[in-house]
Amino acid sequence: MRQRLLTLILLAAAAALIAAVVLVPRLTRPAVLSGYVEGEALYLASPVSGAVASLKVQRGDRVAAGQALFTIDPAQVEGARGQAAAEVAAAQAQAADARLGQRPAELAIYDANIAAAEARARDAQAVLNRVRPLVRQGIYAPARLDDAKANFDAARAQATAARRQREAAALGARQGQIRAADSRVAQAQAGLAAAEARMGDIAPVAPTAARVEDVFFQAGEWATANQPVLALLPDDRIKLRFFVPEQEIAAYSPGAVVRFSCDGCAAGLTAKITYLSPRPEFTPPVIYSREARDRLVYLVEARPSVRLNPGQPVDVVPLGAGR
Repeated sequence: MRQRLLTLILLAAAAALIAAVVLVPRLTRPAVLSGYVEGEALYLASPVSGAVASLKVQRGDRVAAGQALFTIDPAQVEGARGQAAAEVAAAQAQAADARLGQRPAELAIYDANIAAAEARARDAQAVLNRVRPLVRQGIYAPARLDDAKANFDAARAQATAARRQREAAALGARQGQIRAADSRVAQAQAGLAAAEARMGDIAPVAPTAARVEDVFFQAGEWATANQPVLALLPDDRIKLRFFVPEQEIAAYSPGAVVRFSCDGCAAGLTAKITYLSPRPEFTPPVIYSREARDRLVYLVEARPSVRLNPGQPVDVVPLGAGR
């Protein structure tokens, strides 16, 4: 009887111990929120294929904004730029030629038309001069005089129109051809601008302060178009990722500041929240936190005030703790 009682007491003590280990942490607020540092890399490439002519950085280097990184062999792009410049010069020459007006050989056609129209006008005037006195004498009917006047007026109008056409041609009034030539100039200049932009694309610079995370091609190696030559880890793209229990997520919002700590880091570090996940998830297995295990959590991202190394674990103080 005494042995059975002792067994029951031991079983009750074991059950109480299990309950304390499993349930109590889940009922208490965690002292810290587990998280880690993550970095989003920038992959820099060239829009054209070519050999890497020069590599100005190596893996692990710190670069400043605007610092040169690498250069692709410029021969291909320089050839395209030269061709585009030649097309601009040709288009500009055509536009200038269009503004010169008709050449002497072309103007000769207008001169011939004027001569023919003036000849018809002289003939019509001669007929009018013969018909007018005969109508007065009653030899011809008055209608004959009206016809002669109409023919003379028409011939004189044709001669005037021919002279005006010749004047317009001499002044270069070929507006349609001029507009077309100007459009070709604009098109050629756009092609030249694109070719010059490519010159900058084959020699990119760091968009912001960063660390060279990796180098994929060395000088002399062939890099295909749009294939990254190196990867940068910008300072402004390093962030904390931690997980907040779903019953506490209402206390967090973008712009709020959280305190955190990490191994070997200075004290009093802070980070500003930049993102809250709109959906809950189960605690990722990489986060070894007994307090949050098997509970729904929300991912929160925050930008730290200091430079950290991606993959580094951090402990975030929950908002409201110690305040």
